[in-house]
Amino acid sequence: MQQKNYIWKCFWSAAILLSCVLPALSLDSVPRAEYRLRRQHLAEQLHGGAAILFAASEPVLDFMSYRQDSDFYYLTGWNEPGAAILVIGAGPERTLPRLNTPVPAHTYREILFLPERNLLIEKYTGAKLDAASANATTTTGFDEVLPITALPEVLAKFVAEDRDRSKNLWSQTDVQSANATMHFTQASIGDDQAFPTNDVRTLTMRQRMIKSPAEIELLRKASDASIKAQLAGMRAIKPGISERTVSGIEIAKMMEENCERPSYAPIVGSGPNSTTLHYDDNGSIMKKGDVVVIDEAGEYSMYASDITRTMPVDGHFTARQRELYDIVLGSQRAAAAAFVSGKMRLGSVLDRGDDVHDTLDKAAYDYINTHGKDLHGEPLGKYFIHGLGHHVGIDVHDPADPAKPLGPGNVFTLEPGIYIPEEGIGIRIEDVVYVDATGQLIDLIAILPHDAKDVEAAMHK
Repeated sequence: MQQKNYIWKCFWSAAILLSCVLPALSLDSVPRAEYRLRRQHLAEQLHGGAAILFAASEPVLDFMSYRQDSDFYYLTGWNEPGAAILVIGAGPERTLPRLNTPVPAHTYREILFLPERNLLIEKYTGAKLDAASANATTTTGFDEVLPITALPEVLAKFVAEDRDRSKNLWSQTDVQSANATMHFTQASIGDDQAFPTNDVRTLTMRQRMIKSPAEIELLRKASDASIKAQLAGMRAIKPGISERTVSGIEIAKMMEENCERPSYAPIVGSGPNSTTLHYDDNGSIMKKGDVVVIDEAGEYSMYASDITRTMPVDGHFTARQRELYDIVLGSQRAAAAAFVSGKMRLGSVLDRGDDVHDTLDKAAYDYINTHGKDLHGEPLGKYFIHGLGHHVGIDVHDPADPAKPLGPGNVFTLEPGIYIPEEGIGIRIEDVVYVDATGQLIDLIAILPHDAKDVEAAMHK
């Protein structure tokens, strides 16, 4: 029930406040009120405990751009390094056992901790916000903004009031700063027992699985920019051109459409390279008679897209290439047709037994396995060697619980493929889809050509 209430709050917040964004950001953003709702919903899951998350560190190498930690961004919308947040869930009054000492109830609290400004470094990076800035709370949307040097004291005081709270602290368990904070807090209150390890991502995952209307709009913008990039790549394909050249053309188009970066390492694989799933060397020269798989998309305002198309290098599929292409496209459509909101899961290669009836992966696999043969007369199912899809959001592979049926607000890919090294043919078709409020499946990549004849036509425009 709490999850449903949270979703509807986000829907209303997006509808009313869509134009209200964090002024400190050059990115588009969901409404500031939505970030606060996310923090409040996280607090409800803490049952009186606390969650500590740290921003991503700046990259060491100059040619690597900064990207915020996904969960930190999801809860804050803050896109600068060196920060941390503390979210404390409301807890009831209680009496400490044995000491018989009362501990008063505590209310919800949210604090953004910002690093001190470094005026010398800011000559290189530009001005930053800190806790002393007059507009800190207004700009960030947090109730409290403190210098990050105050974090150990605030957290230690919270735990010292009731040492049982140390069992209910949540953090990014693979982040060095988070672990160091836990150890320092433990030492500062004289506790010789290490605090239990609670991964906050197990809580944020449940929230991130369901996208609000504002998030879906950002995903749509990421997809629209990526569609234009794919079309630019299609028109550049011809015998004698390098895979890397086509990849660069698509990246340039994404940036022209205001993406910050590719949402994953681009894959442009022609001929035999098309049969390698995550081929990313992109160093071969395209040859007449081959197909080329382009798996390339961009990230817009921290939200990712993920698109794959397969094209004939010389602009025309051979009869065999078209046969296999039509089977892959048919399997994607079979999976979409099998979708029932609240009942179907994505599934994986482990869910293809005869007793499986509730996964989209099985629907796609069954179609491939009953249409067409390889050169030895055997079914093609064994050449579909990966799962049908994954969730998409702030991360191109967004966190999700594979056991939960798909429903409103879920955004995921449908990407069946056939890869036959013996024939030097790999084909994959990938779209990003979402489930709307009525339970209908909506394709964000619908305007990009799907049919073989339409792909060929797009290459010649």
